[in-house]
Formats: sequence, C-alpha cells, structure tokens
Amino acid sequence: MGADVAVVLARGGASVTIVEPAAAQRERIAPHVRAELAAAGLERRAARIATVAALAEVDWAGTVLVVECITERLDAKQALFAELERHAPAGAVLASNSSSFPIGAIAEGLETAARMLGLHFFMPAHLVPLVEVVLGPRSDAARADWLSDFMRGCGSVPVRVKKDKPGFLANRLQHALSREAFALIDEGVASPEDVDAAVRFGFGFRYLAAGPVLQRDHAGIEVHCAAAATMYPTLSNTTEPARALRERVERGDLGMKTGRGFFDWPEEKRRAERARYDALLRQGLALLAGELPPVDRSDA
Repeated sequence: MGADVAVVLARGGASVTIVEPAAAQRERIAPHVRAELAAAGLERRAARIATVAALAEVDWAGTVLVVECITERLDAKQALFAELERHAPAGAVLASNSSSFPIGAIAEGLETAARMLGLHFFMPAHLVPLVEVVLGPRSDAARADWLSDFMRGCGSVPVRVKKDKPGFLANRLQHALSREAFALIDEGVASPEDVDAAVRFGFGFRYLAAGPVLQRDHAGIEVHCAAAATMYPTLSNTTEPARALRERVERGDLGMKTGRGFFDWPEEKRRAERARYDALLRQGLALLAGELPPVDRSDA
C-alpha cells in the first residue's frame, strides 16, 4: 500500500521518500513504482521516489506531508506518530492511512493533533481514485482543505469526512452492503458467486455512472422510498460478522494470502486474477478519465 501511495504522490509531481525497514521489500519497490508510473505515461517521475530503511535517514527539510501506511494496530500507529513529532517539520501535515481507527484515537495525547488527519486510500491506491480526508476532533480544517487540494493535483478524488467515525465514509457504506450480502449467504438465499454477480452486473455496474444519491434522482425518489419501507424491516441488523466469514477465519482460510477463502487460489490462478482485476480497474479509469482531476504531465 505504501508503495502505491508513493506512486499517487509522485504522479502529482511530488518528491517522495518511502521508509521501509525490510530489505527484501525495499528491493521490490523501485521496479514496482517504475512499472506503475510507466503504465500511467509518467515513467520519468519514478526518479522522484527514494527509499530508505529508517525515519532517521529521511531528509526532513522541506517535507510538507507524511502518510503513515503501517500495520493496522492502534498502539503501533500511536508510537509512530509520537516519533514523527520529533522528526517532521512543524508545518508538515501528518496523515494516517488507517482504514478503521479514528484519527482522534491515533492522535490522543499528542501535541500534533491539530495537524493530524486521516488520508485513507483504497487498494490498489494508484488505481482507485477515491481518497478520504478525515478530520479528527482537533484537526485543523484549513489543513484538510490544503490536503484535499493537494490530492486533486495527484489525480485523486478526495472526499471530506467531517466526523471521525469508525470506518469513515466509504468503508461504512461498503460494510453495510457486505453485512446484507453475507447474511444472504448464511441464510442460503444465494451463493457467493451469485451475490458477486448481482453487485458487479446489477446495481454496482450502475455505480460507475451514478452513486446511490444521484441514482435516486434518476429512478424516482418515491420508488426507492417505497422499496425501502418494504425491505428495511427485513434487512440484517446483526452486530457480529457473518457465519460465512467467522468460519473461514477460524479455519485460517483468509483468501488469496493463504491460498483459499471463498474460492481456491493456487499461485497461477491468483496471479491471473490480480491481472484481470487490475486490467478492469484501468479500463474503469479510462471510462472516467473526463471526470477525474487532471495531472500535470509537462515533465513526464
């Protein structure tokens, strides 16, 4: 994720330093970012990305933004931001790519809370345009404005999340859908394959053109209001993850990373699936090109 975020920032013309302690991971970064920037027609900007092993090796002078992409553990993030207080220039924005922890919780007890924001990307970060700019209870709104403008210059689509709720905006929407999807699987209403097909080739297909709010104006608000009155009483409101998820976690069937999840993933099949997935995302980007913020290509 960190390397893909670096691609996004370099795409906007920024000079980026990636801090990666693991030597094997560092060796993979340069060819990865070069390939991804080349695919965007910006291969020359790969020279703007440097990689170091520790925070102490970063040239902090002139740093305006720090984006944390470490493991999803609150204690680890709090420790890192405490360390960043000692390293980062006083005017730098400190952002967390956490997918769930409120920025207020990460900033608790830190003097830098006013300049701390959530900056939540979605995998793969360089192919999914959305990025959430999340304000914590003590975040400076002017810095959120600056960060949103900065991300537009990188070709991203920033959305402002005004309240620091767990899951922010997009993940809350995504998990509301997922709760119902897996409840239907648990109940035997539909297979995993048919659930995916219903989303991808049905209402999810339309989401490329219009989100749920605009879609109501297209279809007629009274139609959806009546449908909601009929369906809402029967929708899942469980506070626990679905049985279909819990059982797989208990077995250690965690998806592609373990070779099996809802489907089997031998290595060749996994690679083919990732190639198919990325190719379709790139085609989606091409379709939306006219609606995405432009990137300055003058030195590309």
